Amino acid sequence: MENDARRATPSPEGDLWVFGYGSLIWRPGFDFAERRLARLTGWRRSFCLLSVKYRGTPEAPGLVLGLDEAPDGWCDGVAYRAPAAARDAVLAYLRERELITYAYREIFAPMRLEDGRAAVAVTYVVDRGHAQYAGALAEDAQARVIAAAAGPMGPNSEYLANTVAHLAQLGLSDPELDRLHARVSRLLGV
Repeated sequence: MENDARRATPSPEGDLWVFGYGSLIWRPGFDFAERRLARLTGWRRSFCLLSVKYRGTPEAPGLVLGLDEAPDGWCDGVAYRAPAAARDAVLAYLRERELITYAYREIFAPMRLEDGRAAVAVTYVVDRGHAQYAGALAEDAQARVIAAAAGPMGPNSEYLANTVAHLAQLGLSDPELDRLHARVSRLLGV
Protein backbone atom coordinates (compact mmCIF):
# COMPACT_ATOMS: atom_id res chain seq x y z
CA MET A 1 0.00 0.00 0.00
CA GLU A 2 1.31 3.48 -0.85
CA ASN A 3 0.28 4.96 2.51
CA ASP A 4 2.19 2.31 4.44
CA ALA A 5 5.29 2.92 2.31
CA ARG A 6 5.43 6.50 3.58
CA ARG A 7 5.73 5.34 7.19
CA ALA A 8 9.12 4.51 8.60
CA THR A 9 10.07 1.27 10.20
CA PRO A 10 9.80 2.08 13.90
CA SER A 11 12.96 2.35 15.93
CA PRO A 12 13.48 -0.19 18.71
CA GLU A 13 10.84 -0.37 21.39
CA GLY A 14 11.11 1.98 24.33
CA ASP A 15 10.68 5.71 24.73
CA LEU A 16 9.91 7.60 21.53
CA TRP A 17 11.79 10.76 20.60
CA VAL A 18 9.96 13.17 18.29
CA PHE A 19 11.78 15.99 16.43
CA GLY A 20 9.74 19.15 15.85
CA TYR A 21 10.82 21.99 13.56
CA GLY A 22 7.55 23.90 12.92
CA SER A 23 4.17 23.76 14.62
CA LEU A 24 5.27 20.81 16.75
CA ILE A 25 7.53 23.31 18.56
CA TRP A 26 4.60 25.36 19.80
CA ARG A 27 1.75 22.83 19.58
CA PRO A 28 3.01 19.28 20.06
CA GLY A 29 -0.44 17.85 20.86
CA PHE A 30 0.79 14.94 22.97
CA ASP A 31 2.14 14.41 26.49
CA PHE A 32 5.88 14.07 26.86
CA ALA A 33 8.33 13.29 29.66
CA GLU A 34 11.20 15.46 28.41
CA ARG A 35 11.71 18.40 26.05
CA ARG A 36 15.14 19.42 24.74
CA LEU A 37 16.62 21.56 22.02
CA ALA A 38 18.08 19.35 19.32
CA ARG A 39 19.85 19.43 15.97
CA LEU A 40 19.11 17.22 12.99
CA THR A 41 21.83 17.22 10.32
CA GLY A 42 21.33 16.67 6.60
CA TRP A 43 18.03 18.56 6.55
CA ARG A 44 16.88 22.18 6.60
CA ARG A 45 13.62 23.83 7.61
CA SER A 46 11.92 25.40 4.59
CA PHE A 47 8.54 26.74 3.48
CA CYS A 48 8.46 24.16 0.70
CA LEU A 49 5.11 22.43 1.03
CA LEU A 50 1.75 23.63 -0.28
CA SER A 51 -0.91 23.39 2.42
CA VAL A 52 -4.36 22.40 1.20
CA LYS A 53 -5.77 21.21 4.54
CA TYR A 54 -4.48 23.35 7.45
CA ARG A 55 -3.20 26.77 6.30
CA GLY A 56 -4.74 26.89 2.86
CA THR A 57 -7.35 25.22 0.68
CA PRO A 58 -7.17 23.22 -2.57
CA GLU A 59 -8.34 26.37 -4.41
CA ALA A 60 -5.85 28.69 -2.64
CA PRO A 61 -3.01 26.69 -1.07
CA GLY A 62 -0.88 28.11 1.68
CA LEU A 63 2.72 27.16 2.48
CA VAL A 64 3.94 25.23 5.48
CA LEU A 65 7.30 24.11 6.70
CA GLY A 66 8.96 20.89 5.77
CA LEU A 67 12.33 19.35 6.35
CA ASP A 68 13.99 19.43 2.95
CA GLU A 69 17.08 17.38 2.27
CA ALA A 70 20.30 19.41 2.55
CA PRO A 71 23.43 17.23 2.76
CA ASP A 72 25.54 20.07 4.25
CA GLY A 73 22.69 21.58 6.25
CA TRP A 74 21.06 21.20 9.62
CA CYS A 75 17.90 22.13 11.44
CA ASP A 76 17.67 23.20 15.06
CA GLY A 77 14.38 22.35 16.71
CA VAL A 78 12.79 20.69 19.71
CA ALA A 79 12.95 17.02 20.68
CA TYR A 80 10.23 15.50 22.82
CA ARG A 81 10.61 12.19 24.64
CA ALA A 82 7.34 10.32 24.98
CA PRO A 83 7.33 7.42 27.45
CA ALA A 84 7.28 3.89 26.02
CA ALA A 85 3.73 3.36 27.31
CA ALA A 86 2.52 6.22 25.08
CA ARG A 87 4.60 5.27 22.03
CA ASP A 88 1.83 3.74 19.90
CA ALA A 89 -0.65 6.50 20.75
CA VAL A 90 1.88 9.25 19.94
CA LEU A 91 2.81 7.63 16.62
CA ALA A 92 -0.87 7.23 15.72
CA TYR A 93 -1.52 10.90 16.59
CA LEU A 94 1.49 12.12 14.58
CA ARG A 95 0.54 10.01 11.57
CA GLU A 96 -3.00 11.36 11.59
CA ARG A 97 -1.67 14.93 11.88
CA GLU A 98 1.30 14.78 9.50
CA LEU A 99 0.39 12.18 6.88
CA ILE A 100 -3.03 13.46 5.83
CA THR A 101 -2.02 13.98 2.18
CA TYR A 102 1.22 11.98 2.28
CA ALA A 103 3.28 14.99 1.19
CA TYR A 104 5.56 14.13 4.13
CA ARG A 105 7.50 10.93 4.68
CA GLU A 106 7.98 9.58 8.18
CA ILE A 107 11.59 8.78 9.02
CA PHE A 108 13.62 7.89 12.09
CA ALA A 109 16.75 10.04 12.06
CA PRO A 110 19.74 10.56 14.35
CA MET A 111 19.84 13.86 16.19
CA ARG A 112 22.02 15.52 18.82
CA LEU A 113 20.35 16.89 21.96
CA GLU A 114 21.48 20.17 23.51
CA ASP A 115 23.14 18.29 26.39
CA GLY A 116 25.30 16.32 23.93
CA ARG A 117 23.34 13.06 23.97
CA ALA A 118 22.64 11.34 20.69
CA ALA A 119 19.17 9.96 20.03
CA VAL A 120 17.02 8.74 17.16
CA ALA A 121 13.77 10.60 16.57
CA VAL A 122 10.73 10.21 14.41
CA THR A 123 10.24 13.23 12.18
CA TYR A 124 8.45 14.17 8.99
CA VAL A 125 10.35 15.21 5.87
CA VAL A 126 8.99 16.44 2.55
CA ASP A 127 8.47 14.10 -0.34
CA ARG A 128 10.05 16.00 -3.25
CA GLY A 129 8.07 13.87 -5.70
CA HIS A 130 4.70 14.87 -4.25
CA ALA A 131 2.47 17.36 -6.10
CA GLN A 132 2.46 19.64 -3.02
CA TYR A 133 6.25 20.07 -3.02
CA ALA A 134 7.10 23.74 -3.73
CA GLY A 135 10.81 23.87 -2.95
CA ALA A 136 11.64 26.04 -5.98
CA LEU A 137 9.53 29.03 -4.90
CA ALA A 138 11.56 32.21 -4.46
CA GLU A 139 11.29 34.08 -1.15
CA ASP A 140 9.12 36.83 -2.71
CA ALA A 141 6.64 34.24 -4.02
CA GLN A 142 6.63 32.46 -0.65
CA ALA A 143 5.82 35.76 1.09
CA ARG A 144 2.92 36.51 -1.26
CA VAL A 145 1.40 33.05 -0.73
CA ILE A 146 1.79 33.19 3.06
CA ALA A 147 0.35 36.72 3.28
CA ALA A 148 -2.76 35.75 1.31
CA ALA A 149 -3.55 32.19 2.38
CA ALA A 150 -5.79 30.92 5.16
CA GLY A 151 -7.28 27.55 6.00
CA PRO A 152 -9.19 25.73 8.73
CA MET A 153 -6.30 26.23 11.21
CA GLY A 154 -6.18 29.97 10.52
CA PRO A 155 -4.12 32.44 8.49
CA ASN A 156 -0.90 31.17 6.96
CA SER A 157 0.86 34.30 8.27
CA GLU A 158 -0.08 33.27 11.83
CA TYR A 159 1.71 29.93 11.34
CA LEU A 160 4.87 31.75 10.24
CA ALA A 161 4.64 34.31 13.07
CA ASN A 162 4.12 31.59 15.72
CA THR A 163 7.09 29.61 14.45
CA VAL A 164 9.39 32.67 14.37
CA ALA A 165 8.27 33.79 17.85
CA HIS A 166 8.76 30.37 19.42
CA LEU A 167 12.16 29.87 17.81
CA ALA A 168 13.21 33.26 19.23
CA GLN A 169 11.89 32.32 22.70
CA LEU A 170 14.04 29.19 22.56
CA GLY A 171 17.10 31.18 21.46
CA LEU A 172 17.16 29.44 18.07
CA SER A 173 18.16 31.46 15.04
CA ASP A 174 16.65 30.98 11.58
CA PRO A 175 17.62 33.97 9.41
CA GLU A 176 15.60 32.69 6.42
CA LEU A 177 12.40 32.61 8.46
CA ASP A 178 13.17 36.01 9.99
CA ARG A 179 13.55 37.54 6.50
CA LEU A 180 10.40 35.84 5.28
CA HIS A 181 8.47 37.06 8.33
CA ALA A 182 9.63 40.63 7.69
CA ARG A 183 8.48 40.39 4.03
CA VAL A 184 5.09 38.98 5.00
CA SER A 185 4.65 41.67 7.68
CA ARG A 186 5.35 44.40 5.08
CA LEU A 187 2.81 42.85 2.70
CA LEU A 188 0.21 42.79 5.48
CA GLY A 189 1.08 46.32 6.62
CA VAL A 190 1.96 45.27 10.18
